[in-house]
Amino acid sequence: MTRLLTLAFAALMLCVSLATAQDSPMQTLLQEHRALIEKSSRQTIEPAIVALRDSGLPQAQLVMEKWQAKELWQRKSDNLFFFAEKVDSKTWRLTGIDDGQAAGEFAKKELKQLKPNSGVRSMIGAALVQFQLMSDDPAKRIEALDAIQRDLAPEQLPALEGAIDGETDPQILDRKVRLVRLLTIPYGRTEDERVAAINSLSGDLGVDARAALNPLVATTRDAVAGAVPEGTNVAALLKPGSATFSNEEAYALLVARDLAPARVSAADRREALQQNIEGGKVGGVPVAQLDTDAARERAYLGLVAEGKAPATATEAEMSVALASHVFFDRFADPNPAITDAATDTLKSINLKVGVNQVLDLTLDAMSLASIYFLAAIGLAITFGVMGVINMAHGEFIMMGAYTGYVVQQIIPDYTISILVALPLAFAVTFAAGVAMERLVIRWLYNRPLETLLATFGISIALQQLAKNIFGTQARPLTSPGWLDGALVLNDVVSISYIRIAIFVLALIFLGVFLFIMKRTRLGLEVRAVTQNPRMASSMGINPDRINMLTFGLGSGIAGIAGVAIGLYAKVTSELGSDYIVQSFMTVVVGGVGNIWGTLLGATMIGFLQKGIEWFNPSNTLAAQTYMIIFIIIFIQFRPRGIIALKGRAAGD
Repeated sequence: MTRLLTLAFAALMLCVSLATAQDSPMQTLLQEHRALIEKSSRQTIEPAIVALRDSGLPQAQLVMEKWQAKELWQRKSDNLFFFAEKVDSKTWRLTGIDDGQAAGEFAKKELKQLKPNSGVRSMIGAALVQFQLMSDDPAKRIEALDAIQRDLAPEQLPALEGAIDGETDPQILDRKVRLVRLLTIPYGRTEDERVAAINSLSGDLGVDARAALNPLVATTRDAVAGAVPEGTNVAALLKPGSATFSNEEAYALLVARDLAPARVSAADRREALQQNIEGGKVGGVPVAQLDTDAARERAYLGLVAEGKAPATATEAEMSVALASHVFFDRFADPNPAITDAATDTLKSINLKVGVNQVLDLTLDAMSLASIYFLAAIGLAITFGVMGVINMAHGEFIMMGAYTGYVVQQIIPDYTISILVALPLAFAVTFAAGVAMERLVIRWLYNRPLETLLATFGISIALQQLAKNIFGTQARPLTSPGWLDGALVLNDVVSISYIRIAIFVLALIFLGVFLFIMKRTRLGLEVRAVTQNPRMASSMGINPDRINMLTFGLGSGIAGIAGVAIGLYAKVTSELGSDYIVQSFMTVVVGGVGNIWGTLLGATMIGFLQKGIEWFNPSNTLAAQTYMIIFIIIFIQFRPRGIIALKGRAAGD
């Protein structure tokens, strides 16, 4: 009796489930395509996915997401579809796909999990894009566009086209329109659509535009007997024996296409001849006669006839084969209208890319010039005005960088620490410069060789002192968060915010230095001592005091330059030595003791170095070598630099 009641209850539940399924639009739709869903084959599943995508049912997106994630289940007793949640290792709780109501708990053996393969999941994902593109949440729409851009596929084109109308966000709308163009180029329905999409990208600097166009103009080298087959989209006809297409390359292509027998290389033929010398002959030809190519070929053919060497094509056979075949490069796309449009568009893009590469190179050169100017401006004072060859100038730059590092260990806020480090670095290196001038330099005026040796020794001592204090490992001098990243003008031109900050700092120093030299008493006295120290002394100016302050000023500016350079380069004890050579070249080329000359010298060296690196980007050492050679030649014609200074520094 109990068994009969159980069967009756099960039958009743089945009837209820079937009745419910009839009232459930989503369940009904799935049942209509149940056979395709159960088979889950990429070749046949498309109608089921399209039906779900275009059903307009509110549950469609959730069902497809669950299906893609392998979370859609079937109940074996009635083949109805449910969402399932695991209760324990043997039991699962079912949820209705339309109403979300609990449908009971069942043993796993009573259920079947739908496990679509990767191909089907990819098709479901492409269909889901339409829902994401129409989402009310802009973040989800952007996420969908990012997913499309990572993997462009033809099935995404209809969804994108349908998502353009009604888009309210201008930036998202631009991305949708752009992606439609990029997808239309390879997958457009008509030739006119594809050509229009290609032409719309004329002059576009986006990397994605070039990535879409380059495959259209990619070529494959081919060869055929007689004439080029009709309908072949030929990029260029090739002539064997030309500078760009040798006879060997042409014949190797024939061999690769099975259009001609293989030809044994000259080295292999020579080795075969050497190994088969018997009785003073090779292949029936006396060794003494093997002094011409024709004789060696005749001997090798004799070895082939004897079965001692593999067969090879003769020179005559090679010539006949080359003459009887046509060689050409064919486009990957068979449509000439498409490849012509792509070629023209790529020409316009490459022209614009070239112009922007020049702009990018110019910005890099200006950035490098500003770094060299900061490093050299202090040297322009000490070397140009005082005539002191200070080989320890680089170490003042290094001291400034380490001062910034120490400040950041005390003040964790990077913005405040940089603002504190700049004046503190000036104070530290100003004091160090004054001490060096009072203790060493003042006793060596007008003795350039002794000054050079003394400052070189101080340079080594300061480097070793830095190693003893901070170690040999590079120390971080971290820039503030607002200097992270770069100013991106387009996909070709960009410049980091740190470099922009250094450039602005260089301009500020230019203005400050000009103000000091032109508008202050110290500047007036420095110019007087530079022009005529004896006359300045007779006017009540103390040259000894001016020398001390001038050397301290130059050293202090080097310290500030060290903080700026430390944000861009690694802070080590050798930091200054990386810039000392360029600093001296900047001052010498620009004209010693002249701030405008220093600016012009830094600009000239920055542009020169970047220009040489552009021609040889893999070897920066070669760039510096060529630059030094150029400077040597330059000073032969302009020994006093671009702007010559009259006075003590000029040797007057």
